[in-house]
Amino acid sequence: MSLTTHYSDYDIFARIYNERWGQELSEFALRPLEKLLLPHLSKGSHIFDIGCGTGQLAQQLVIRGYQVTGLDGSQAMLDYARKNAPNAQFILGDARFFEFPSTFDAIISTSAALNHVISIDELISVFRNVYTALLPKGHFVFDMNLDERYQSNLWNGAIQGNITDEYAWAIRQSYAPEEKIGKSETTTFQLLNGAWQRSDVTWLVQGYSKSEVISALEKVGFTEVNIYDAEHDFAITGKAGNAYFICHKS
Repeated sequence: MSLTTHYSDYDIFARIYNERWGQELSEFALRPLEKLLLPHLSKGSHIFDIGCGTGQLAQQLVIRGYQVTGLDGSQAMLDYARKNAPNAQFILGDARFFEFPSTFDAIISTSAALNHVISIDELISVFRNVYTALLPKGHFVFDMNLDERYQSNLWNGAIQGNITDEYAWAIRQSYAPEEKIGKSETTTFQLLNGAWQRSDVTWLVQGYSKSEVISALEKVGFTEVNIYDAEHDFAITGKAGNAYFICHKS
């Protein structure tokens, strides 16, 4: 799920993301949201989804009776999102720079989208924008992969891929613990206009600690931050070290 405005590197992978991961990731995200967030919202509440990707989660929230606005940096991702969730609104934009007045009852970010913000100062900017956009007593729920997850063999050194009649792809993941920077080196082949086209892109992620994330939240005004582990608390298999944070606007 990309966050940078007009991030064409994510456009290349949008179809594969939509067909392979979008629905599954939305189902994973719903488990924590149904425990941490949705019981505290009335029907019709307005939810802002940062890094909304191809919109399957937005559609599930619309089905449950909520208004949804999604933000993503990939136009191709949003093209799918508008098809998958036609009754939601979607905005092409950058989580570090968006500006809304107090508008939303809740703001969410799932599937470790915020790990694509690769400096603590920029993460603070995201949190400041979120705080401003929330209504008083509004909820902020998001997940991030912590540094220890990126260091583990669940992520570091992992290789995955798939081949279909119309595309093939492979991703190799690596993590530099000294810099806390992870790389997903991606190669795709897609059949376009009768010819195979190859694309090679590298996506970067930043591994944060719990204390770094809490400190960043507190700097913009969030208090009483609660943290949950995706695997241990929500039974999402293979997600140890993926943490859900929930906090509120004072």
